Amino acid sequence: MSKDNCNVCKKTSIGGQALIEGIMMKGPERTYIAVRNGQKEIVGEDVKFPNPAKKCKILGWPIIRGVANFAVTMYVGMKTLMRSADLSGMTELEEEMEAEKKEKKLRKKAEKKGVSYEELKAKEDAKPKKLSNAVLGVIMTIGTVLGTGLALVLFMWLPTFLFNLLSDAVPFDIANWRAFFEGILKIAIFVGYILLVSQMSDIKRLFQYHGAEHKTIFCYEKGLDLTVENVREQLRFHPRCGTSFMFLMIAVGIIFSTIIVIFAPQVTKMTALWVAIKILLVPLFCGVGYELIKFCGKHDNFLTKIIAAPGLWVQRITTKEPDDDMIEVAIEAMKQVIPDNPELDKI
Repeated sequence: MSKDNCNVCKKTSIGGQALIEGIMMKGPERTYIAVRNGQKEIVGEDVKFPNPAKKCKILGWPIIRGVANFAVTMYVGMKTLMRSADLSGMTELEEEMEAEKKEKKLRKKAEKKGVSYEELKAKEDAKPKKLSNAVLGVIMTIGTVLGTGLALVLFMWLPTFLFNLLSDAVPFDIANWRAFFEGILKIAIFVGYILLVSQMSDIKRLFQYHGAEHKTIFCYEKGLDLTVENVREQLRFHPRCGTSFMFLMIAVGIIFSTIIVIFAPQVTKMTALWVAIKILLVPLFCGVGYELIKFCGKHDNFLTKIIAAPGLWVQRITTKEPDDDMIEVAIEAMKQVIPDNPELDKI
């Protein structure tokens, strides 16, 4: 069978996420993570994936559902990423390495003080652990705040600041190009960041699992048996990928920002106000981007190919060809979430 995704004969609602040495697959009834542990065995477990629309109908409305789903996906994604670290044995390995470093440091300290290592270790072990947990909590909070602040600076403030500098430097009016300039700069920052982190060995493996996830979904959509051989032959670029979603959010942001620039140019002259407006509009960009990604998932035509193209291009960075062991993990995760009733699996 041809590798071209135009041969897809089934549109599935199943989606996934690459994890540390594993895959999360979310089906219409069940969410499951499969991870290869330190003994090279595939282990897995179910994950609770909240559905906000069940508790509040308004959260299932178009546009709004995109914001709600994005928030839930981010929460579950971080939760399963940390869980995959535990199941894969990475957390245990890191703890062992940290214990070795601590022991070396303590031995040097004991030698310097002229006391035995055992005596000094006993004193350290007797200290209450609450202090270290409190410090860890503070560090995580500070890291989250700094990370959010950095994202706001890079994606909200910096493009506006640079455009203002450019606008002052050129002898003609370029105000109508503000939204386009800022959008292109956001894309450049986003792609540059992905290129940078993709050089890390752990991220490369994560991107390989990302490729395994896409290939397995394609195999299922084509109605083929979920075997390593069949999955291996599929494309690794999928239009419903989160990478495409990020690009759609930026593209929608350019369109809405252009409308504001044309009809209310005065707000863009006040940097703080303009940055605040862009932050407040992020949920709208998220919601519209979600609807577009669903539309691309349901249809395969010239328009959807244009919409999905930028995200598919960047997937050449965020997905890599997986090895057979990774494909086996993805197949295991997929098999666990396929519903018994095909009618439930509608995008």
